[in-house]
Amino acid sequence: MKFSLSWLTEYIPVEISAAELSDRLTMAGLEVDSISDRYEYLDTVITGRIVESKPHPDAESLKLCVVDIGGEKLEIVCGAPNAEIGMVTACAIPGTVFPDGRVLEKAVVRNRASNGMLCSEYELGIGSASSGILSLNSDIAPGEKVAKVLELSDTVFEVDLTPNRPDCLGIIGIAREVAAIQSGPLRYPEKTDAGSGSAVFDYTSVSIQDPDLCPRYCARVVLDVTMGSSPFWLQDRLLSVGLRPINNLVDITNFVMMETGQPLHAFDFDKLADNRIVVRAAEKGESFTTLDGKERKLSSGMLMICDAEKPVALAGVMGGFNSEISEETRSVLIESACFNPASVRKTSKSLGLYTDASYRFERGVDPDGTVAALNRAAVLMQEITGGRLVEGVIDEHPGPAEIKTIPLSVKNTNRLLGTDLDQKSMADHLKSIEFSVEERGDDLLAVTVPSFRVDVSRHEDLVEEVARLSGYNSIPTTFPLIPSDTRLPSRRLVIRNEIKNLLLGYGFSEAINYSFINRSACEQLRLGMDDPRRNMLEILNPLSEEQSVMRTSLIPGLIGTMHRNVSMQIKTLRLFEIGKIFFNTGKDKLPREVENLACIWTGKRNEFSWHDKGVDCDFYDIKGVAEGLFKALRVEKVKFTSLPAESCCYLKPGHSAGIYAGEEIIGVVGEIHPEAAANFDLKQPVSILDLDLDLLIPLIPEEKTSKPLPKFPSVSRDITMIVDRDIEAQSIIEHLESVNENILEKVQLFDVYEGKPVPEGKKSLSLRLIYRSPEKTLEDEFVNSIHNRISGTVLTAFNAKLP
Repeated sequence: MKFSLSWLTEYIPVEISAAELSDRLTMAGLEVDSISDRYEYLDTVITGRIVESKPHPDAESLKLCVVDIGGEKLEIVCGAPNAEIGMVTACAIPGTVFPDGRVLEKAVVRNRASNGMLCSEYELGIGSASSGILSLNSDIAPGEKVAKVLELSDTVFEVDLTPNRPDCLGIIGIAREVAAIQSGPLRYPEKTDAGSGSAVFDYTSVSIQDPDLCPRYCARVVLDVTMGSSPFWLQDRLLSVGLRPINNLVDITNFVMMETGQPLHAFDFDKLADNRIVVRAAEKGESFTTLDGKERKLSSGMLMICDAEKPVALAGVMGGFNSEISEETRSVLIESACFNPASVRKTSKSLGLYTDASYRFERGVDPDGTVAALNRAAVLMQEITGGRLVEGVIDEHPGPAEIKTIPLSVKNTNRLLGTDLDQKSMADHLKSIEFSVEERGDDLLAVTVPSFRVDVSRHEDLVEEVARLSGYNSIPTTFPLIPSDTRLPSRRLVIRNEIKNLLLGYGFSEAINYSFINRSACEQLRLGMDDPRRNMLEILNPLSEEQSVMRTSLIPGLIGTMHRNVSMQIKTLRLFEIGKIFFNTGKDKLPREVENLACIWTGKRNEFSWHDKGVDCDFYDIKGVAEGLFKALRVEKVKFTSLPAESCCYLKPGHSAGIYAGEEIIGVVGEIHPEAAANFDLKQPVSILDLDLDLLIPLIPEEKTSKPLPKFPSVSRDITMIVDRDIEAQSIIEHLESVNENILEKVQLFDVYEGKPVPEGKKSLSLRLIYRSPEKTLEDEFVNSIHNRISGTVLTAFNAKLP
């Protein structure tokens, strides 16, 4: 919203500087984006004295003038009849930008160079005289800036209004705020009425068929108008706020809109079939040509202004090509209405048509201000166009606005704001912006909201008004009371953060994906028909098919993130996500939520480097991440067991394992199944870790334990055995650890071999057993005897043989 200081002072004398006014408006909730001088373009227009003048040798109507601009003389070609020697006038030098957008350049006029331009009032945008160049006092010295000599200065403010303040979309609304700031009176334009006659009903009528979308529609008729240019004062007002003058009728409607905030529209009365107005909703497929000459397809429900036969305007948005004002217009019907904001917004957005009128109607106009704005425009048309104003106003008002009276508690307002205002101060603040206030008792104010404040509807809105009018700077700064006692964060939160830090240390990056996925994710993951992860919860109003159900696995989201990165040539990637998955528990019931951890690793084992051969990551890399995680979290008794082929839905058989704590599976780890990879359009292998944190977290001990460092050295013995290929090394290690032998400290697998000379269907396993006594140094003979006994039990238990 733009307004000029000169226009503002018509309604309120401004007693403070432009800079202070800007600050105080901003603190009152009307943020001033910029301040500028509208006559800034005159900086390159200076006074010049004509010292020579002679006829142009190649043009009778032109003169060659030599102009002294103070220290320099310019030869300028001029066609003004009043240009004469000794005259002081306005001289624009090359580079000057005129109000109409033209840029002055050096030119050659009829074979003679012209190094500037001698200007008229009209060309400079400071008056209407255009028959000759501007004549200044002969005592003025050449070279002075014309703006300084004529004392031309008009500050233009641009205010960034919030959507809830449509009352300030007119200069009177801004003036009302300034009056409250200065505690001064607001001068309204002289009120005019329609007279007591009803002659207008003999000329036209208005019918509203959809009162929900148009609660009020007012009209007046002006006959025998004379089309033409607007007087200078009217053009100047429009130019000051960035509007282009068009003709006197259109300029008047724009002037009143900028003054009051009420959009108006002028119809060519003679182009209206039956000379009447019908307000109705458009029918589906109906077309309409707007003022810009474009044909637009309408949707059902769009509000239209029609005559007896056809649409003539898009209500609240734009007029029609078939009823526009033209040079032949002799009679005018003026529209001033109140339309449903949501309806105008929907129409404007659907058609991609945004206008000054729709901007105001979308936010809400004053339903009680329609007649005043209409009368203001009608009287101006009568004065400026010489037209004959038909007495009376048509005012169809099927939906009168409710008068809102809101109780305001002084005590509660002070409590919310942290202020100490008394009842009278609050009442005075609200009265300064034309709220009606009645004091009831010592604590209560009954506040009647004026019709132009469509944004105020509840107690909190009034509290906000008191806050901004009393000044946000006057609200004392306070700090919240922080209790001295604190509490530890929840155990789950601590563990979750610890897991994140561990994975970051392993080189993984955290990803956060939407909790919504595509329904086809189940098929992409190759989930069985009885898999509980198929029990998905549907989204009632999904943003897209890609986000139609709540996720039952973190894997699809992570794969999607990985896919986007790989497509951007980031081929090595380590990602993890901690989040909840959701299982449908039935209609009208909340889903069951389970917190999971998922990791994916694709590409190389290490980042590209000159000293690394670039080995691809595999099952053992992601398994190592899981083992490191369990060790850091102090989770014991966890084992990895090969998954049977029927359980490998999205994991590759033989390259995957279930993670067990006792007899309960808490997760899986492995390489993605080739078919699943193809379903997700993956071009390179991916390793996956998927853990149920709800099952893992209870396994993490709450207390940390320690034991003393060993005093005596350890002794190691190796054993190599030939076993069936299907026997897992983990089961052999578990068997050895279960042997009741106190000095057996640790069992490690250090080699696995298949191939000749090992028989087919067999494999060779080599394990290292570490022995240590907490009481003494072990002797070889003692260790050998125990090692032989333990080795014998293993060979027997697994039908193994020594090589």
